[in-house]
Amino acid sequence: MTFGDFMGLAAVLIAVVAVFGMLGEMYKRRLKFLERKLEITAGATAEKAAQYATHNSALENRVRVLERIITDGGAGRDIAMQIEALRDNGERDMHVLKVTKQ
Repeated sequence: MTFGDFMGLAAVLIAVVAVFGMLGEMYKRRLKFLERKLEITAGATAEKAAQYATHNSALENRVRVLERIITDGGAGRDIAMQIEALRDNGERDMHVLKVTKQ
């Protein structure tokens, strides 16, 4: 092996090491990007879960009121008025949920 062959081999090895170094850095940056993307997605998912829990709670309250109205009995007019009052409260709750979603 001559000196020129040795220098050529050394140049190729240095180029291979440099390429692998660059590829390693690119891979690290991609992993950081994916990790950040996952954090953002997790935050958005947690926020949505909280909104769903709030909405679910409101629906459960409405069902409890309806159950109370049905089990308490009462005149038909009374029940209709209570249902209308509940409907008005529900529309107000839905408006609040729509505002918080935006």
